[in-house]
Amino acid sequence: MSSGATSARTDRAVSAFEAATAVTPLGGDRWAGTVSADWFAVRGPNGGYLAAIVLRAMAAAVDDPPRHPRSLTLHYTRPPVAGDLELAVTVERVGRRLSTVTARAEQGGKLCILATGAFSQDFDPGAEYAEHAPSVPHHEAIEPVPDSAKLVPIAQRFDVRPALGEEPFSEGDEALTGGWIAFRDGDPPLDACALAMLSDAWIPSPFVRAAAPFAAPTIDLTIHFRAPDVIAEWPVLARFRSRFAHAGFFEEDGELWSADGRLLAQSRQLGLMM
Repeated sequence: MSSGATSARTDRAVSAFEAATAVTPLGGDRWAGTVSADWFAVRGPNGGYLAAIVLRAMAAAVDDPPRHPRSLTLHYTRPPVAGDLELAVTVERVGRRLSTVTARAEQGGKLCILATGAFSQDFDPGAEYAEHAPSVPHHEAIEPVPDSAKLVPIAQRFDVRPALGEEPFSEGDEALTGGWIAFRDGDPPLDACALAMLSDAWIPSPFVRAAAPFAAPTIDLTIHFRAPDVIAEWPVLARFRSRFAHAGFFEEDGELWSADGRLLAQSRQLGLMM
């Protein structure tokens, strides 16, 4: 599963997602991106969308395809507005198999995102084990959520087919949600950048327990990429759940599975209830 340093491909059209997350070298350790309002949530750009931009810049700085993204942690300090985004990327250490990278995303000289990533080759496993994917109906057996101009822009970017948990804002007993997800406007490669996007693309799981919508900006997000060499097809099966909410903060754990039951990525974020 390639990290996807740039958007360029010669054998197919570039997807809207790849175009919206592309980065351009500025020289030295700096990269340029563009924040598009087409990928906004309630209070600014979606956190997964911004994570994909940062990851593209990091992968381009590492520039070593066998070293796949393994971990990405982002702290969101302020929401950028639509427009130019500048990223400073530092390869902090290059080991025999693992590289550690940091990145700062700034807009108008103000810090918006502080990130740390790990890129690595495979290691010989001491043991291998895995849980099974959730058991849900086939995606073709589930009706998609209707597209609507009333949805926030980020929600209009995806074909979503709910298969887990109760309805949003039903005051359900468990903050659990999920189902099948793919892009509406041309699927990009199912690589680490797409998985970073999907780690924050579903509705927040606390919506199931709530009675009404609220803004849920991300404070920090960590993504573990678990199958970088797997070639998987769309759609992806997502499961998100939250067990604790206190003082206006909630945690959320996410899993992204291939259609044939392989774990592609895990995530955890701390979010606000506003």
